[in-house]
Amino acid sequence: MRSSTNRLPRHRDRMRVIGIDPGTTATGYGVVEERENGLHAVRFGAITPPARLPFAQRLLRIYRDLGTLLTECRPDCAAVEAVFFARNVQSALRLGQARGVALLALAEAGIEIHEYSALEVKQAVTSYGQAQKEQVQSMVATLLHLPELPRPADAADALALAICHRQAARLKGRLRTS
Repeated sequence: MRSSTNRLPRHRDRMRVIGIDPGTTATGYGVVEERENGLHAVRFGAITPPARLPFAQRLLRIYRDLGTLLTECRPDCAAVEAVFFARNVQSALRLGQARGVALLALAEAGIEIHEYSALEVKQAVTSYGQAQKEQVQSMVATLLHLPELPRPADAADALALAICHRQAARLKGRLRTS
């Protein structure tokens, strides 16, 4: 499992959210946490099983690495990209299988799951639902006070999912107290 070295101790009074961008060649993950001076990345990267592995073994690697990550980071909840429609049926089926493995790992760990469409994520991060990947990466770096763009792109997408959930949770909290 590849990840950044950006690890911080767990603060019990702060919500920690993991974003997961499922894929069979790379499953991005990003853990964010609110602090006094804003939202910060705790850890991010991508699980990249070797392409030479049989497909079932790649799914197993994703599942096991996610399980380890969840144990180490102890997120309070998760944001996962919602199902989308693809032109290539074979790719969509494989993506769905990777997504199922991620959902299984989260459910097994007892983590509350929230799903967001790519449009919702882009809207939350850039205020523009049709934003390009580079725009999302740039805003993720800005919002999380990162010195450079998060890489790989799968990790940036996962961080964007986590940011989207934090904003949605904050809005829902405000609506309930009004």
